[in-house]
Amino acid sequence: MFYTLITGASTGIGQEFVREFARRKCDMVLVARSERRLQELSAEVNPSGNLDIHICAEDLGDPDSPRRIYEYCARKELRVGLIVNCAGFGFAGDYASMPLTELQEMVQVNVVAMALLVRLFIPDMIAEKKGGIINISSVGGFQGVPFLGLYSATKSFITTLSESLHEELGDKGIKVVVVCPGYIETGFHARAHQYPEHSILPVSEPSVVVKASIKGLYKNRLHVFPTFLDFLLVFLQRFLPRRTVLRTASFLAPLKL
Repeated sequence: MFYTLITGASTGIGQEFVREFARRKCDMVLVARSERRLQELSAEVNPSGNLDIHICAEDLGDPDSPRRIYEYCARKELRVGLIVNCAGFGFAGDYASMPLTELQEMVQVNVVAMALLVRLFIPDMIAEKKGGIINISSVGGFQGVPFLGLYSATKSFITTLSESLHEELGDKGIKVVVVCPGYIETGFHARAHQYPEHSILPVSEPSVVVKASIKGLYKNRLHVFPTFLDFLLVFLQRFLPRRTVLRTASFLAPLKL
């Protein structure tokens, strides 16, 4: 029996992954800060109790949390066959005035925790000669985004690490895909001080990301763009000067500064 481990499982894209994998009758390990929200979500998706759903309440802003998550699974003998890294957040504003605590936490959650979790679990997948990793990045990871600079940098990290692991682990039976959505209707934007209602681009539902991610994993794609527009925004960068790309990214970001 293999389990799907989902970080950021209590809200947004992570929550929609939980619902989709429950529909697919998958056993899961749910990770987020709020144990109450995870309990409520587990009760919602598993009312009959037929699925084996474990709740691991951890704050990925804590540097020791990835190891505790791995030890939790090892202690309960939960063989994780798929990791879905959804946890992450952003912050919009001048980099010079960004709170240092916010900066440190973003790097810890978006970058360090994700990298550590993958590192901790892939030896077990290699031993099993099968497994999968879905990392949620963003179209914002393909270029810097003024006033979202650190966030876009963390997404660039996720994208490039995922690309490397896709190639590195492919002959070991492990599929790695990086998902690069545009604007998605989640609670992410409120914390980041983004305003999707002011975007000139369409805003998609989390279910669009989830369905594209799972399809992309089965097909072992390198990049997953949930919509054609997401793909087009990245593809067109090949033909534009980098300064134009940066200015366009700044113009398209729905910010109030």
